Amino acid sequence: MGILEVKNVSKNFGGLKALSDVNLSVRENTVHAIIGPNGAGKSTLLNCLVGKLIPDTGSVMFDGQSVLGRHPYEINQMGISRVFQTPEIFGDLTVLENMMIPILAKRDGTFELNALTSIGSQKDVIERAEHMLEEMSMADKRHFHSGSLSRGDKRRLEIAMCLSQEPRLLLLDEPTAGMARADTNNTIDLLKQIKEERDITIAIIEHDMHVVFSLAERITVLAQGTPLVEDTPENIKGHPKVREAYLGESA
Repeated sequence: MGILEVKNVSKNFGGLKALSDVNLSVRENTVHAIIGPNGAGKSTLLNCLVGKLIPDTGSVMFDGQSVLGRHPYEINQMGISRVFQTPEIFGDLTVLENMMIPILAKRDGTFELNALTSIGSQKDVIERAEHMLEEMSMADKRHFHSGSLSRGDKRRLEIAMCLSQEPRLLLLDEPTAGMARADTNNTIDLLKQIKEERDITIAIIEHDMHVVFSLAERITVLAQGTPLVEDTPENIKGHPKVREAYLGESA
């Protein structure tokens, strides 16, 4: 049994079958990549994993609990954090202020931006935020406005904000999309560091095979909403079904 179990999940949008009887098991404390050509159903599956979409059939269980139909803050409280394809940070706030937001978050899933105006009375929160930025090698940028950061640093900040909530499962949707190669390699190194230093499971959707094969311990390949193969990176490379899905012809 994995920490994340997807069983017989199907999802249709009108006459379009986005997912068809998908089964997926993500083992605890591993990096599991989900790959496939455009239109394979990866984003639909990810939205089912975080409760954003409810499948027509099947179940999604995290550590024995269903995620289906839950409010985002409930998903977060269960120990699941998601990093979106486009970094979701507050560009008009500083790096430190962004870092404080998840720490100030209320139990009901809201946060008080007004609390940032009384920053002097939030000494413990500031200390926790600065400690996290130090861990993520961003302490020297704590007073920068987040909107001025590079794509790679915006991603690093967003990941730091997720980690401040101490998730057990981190879901990454195309984390290196739009990055220069140097930022991509820095993100790979960051995720390797996180995996080494934390008790965490990582599931990643990614098109860049350099990223996938640098990080993943298991890979699931989707095509037309159906899993083709789930195996180790070594066995995925050159697999005839994978080559057919990507190249459009039998190998």
